[in-house]
Amino acid sequence: MPERPDQGDATRAHGGAPMPIYRRHRDSVLAILQFAALAIGLVWLTVAGAAQMGYNWQWYRVPQYIVRVYEGGLLWGPLTLGFIETIRLSAISFVLTVILGIAVAMLRLARSPVGRVTATVYIELIRNTPLLVQLYIVYFVLAPLVGLERYWTAILCLTLFEAAFAAEIFRGGIMGVPRGQWEAAASLGLTRLQAYRDIILPQAVRLVLPPLTGLAVSLVKHSSIVSVIAVFELTTEGRNIISDTYMAFEIWLTVAAMYLAITVSLSLVAAWLEKRFAVTT
Repeated sequence: MPERPDQGDATRAHGGAPMPIYRRHRDSVLAILQFAALAIGLVWLTVAGAAQMGYNWQWYRVPQYIVRVYEGGLLWGPLTLGFIETIRLSAISFVLTVILGIAVAMLRLARSPVGRVTATVYIELIRNTPLLVQLYIVYFVLAPLVGLERYWTAILCLTLFEAAFAAEIFRGGIMGVPRGQWEAAASLGLTRLQAYRDIILPQAVRLVLPPLTGLAVSLVKHSSIVSVIAVFELTTEGRNIISDTYMAFEIWLTVAAMYLAITVSLSLVAAWLEKRFAVTT
């Protein structure tokens, strides 16, 4: 008797053991319930803490910092402008992170001992020191020497930090390409650079896309730290509003929700990519 497609998929899952459809739905429902329980718990703790302090909630004042109607049109508030700037800052940093990460990964896998040592020292130095310390060093030491503006100082620092992790992701993807592909490139007379460009990197992309998307989530969260050097972005705007209104709970919860909107969207993309480009053996 021929096997139904859905039955075959369920049978092949987990090394041939059947996986009922209800089990997959159950796992999804449990994940949603766990997230809901965590969210309710955090809300309860926030409300309870504010009640102990005798805090006066002023949620009605928050919408004006997101968007308001002015002379018949919509005027974006500082939180929305900071939200857009956070996306822009993260996007530029991510593109530069990918470029630098590929370069460092290739250097780490180079035949030159100097190149391997240089890449290894960079990766270990960056990954084992706090991002905040790196930001202060770049801002107070490096930026004045080269005349770098505050905004680009933040981008440079985020790029240097995230590229150290991206380099290891790309190195793992490159090493995941079968050795026979290198031999095929050599038989065609391709140089090492041509082999990377035309054969190795295109195949490594499917291996690195899911973890690279996860790295983008981390980059968005780490971008909030540039507020310590007063770069215009979401966290900086939130701090400015709080200093004027003293609405700490309302503004920080709103800022957290805006960051959550970005990171959850990227996490869903990462989950989709992980399924779409899953490597089967």
